[in-house]
Amino acid sequence: MGSPALPMRVIVVDDEELARALLRELLAGHPDVEIVAECGNGFEAVKAVTEKKPDLLLLDVQMPKLDGFDVLELVGTDVPVIFTTAYDQYAIKAFQVHAVDYLLKPFGAERLAEALARARARVGARETLPAKALVSDARKARAPIERILIRDKADVHVIPVAKIDYIESQDDYVSLKVGDRQLLKEQTLSELEQQLDPGRFVRIHRRYLLNVSRLARIEQSVTDSRVAVLQDGSELPISRSGYAKLREIL
Repeated sequence: MGSPALPMRVIVVDDEELARALLRELLAGHPDVEIVAECGNGFEAVKAVTEKKPDLLLLDVQMPKLDGFDVLELVGTDVPVIFTTAYDQYAIKAFQVHAVDYLLKPFGAERLAEALARARARVGARETLPAKALVSDARKARAPIERILIRDKADVHVIPVAKIDYIESQDDYVSLKVGDRQLLKEQTLSELEQQLDPGRFVRIHRRYLLNVSRLARIEQSVTDSRVAVLQDGSELPISRSGYAKLREIL
């Protein structure tokens, strides 16, 4: 006889205690499932995923402060996810496009059992989640972001975009200049540019996105190109196309 399968280690994330209690009750009917943590918000979820390294995340979409997509953006492909959500047309369309399972509230034991069966298959096949594409599609047609989330191990930094001076491309990362700090985030400059308000952040160069409220003046350099001088004295190169974009909004 083979050894019994290890239990599937699950983290339940929902800001409503009643919703967590319902999931606890329904999951009790699955002897191969072990709840290793319950989280009432997204910050707790990111910390729990980092520390517990679960096999599956049951993740509520609509939560204050950090919603389910914020959590997914921060934990990335670390763990398979079943989303739980009240009706959200953009989210559901994105789930369907990327073949990600979701439970539409209110749901019952049978629907949860189906989702768990799919999750077990995904865990067994070590399938990774297309996290970036899913988050991007689920957020389409929504307002530009007002904050940027950066994960540092179990900690989450929430950076209001209004506090950013400029953003610099560093291959698959971006470096955010915020006052006297430089913060790294795993994301391309092009991806971030699409999420920001184009009236506030301008791609002045292939490597730089500038918060135009930080611009003090534009100077001509010796090589007949232009330089953006920021209020703190920083200088950034401006390309020809970047200068044209700046002129449109200044």
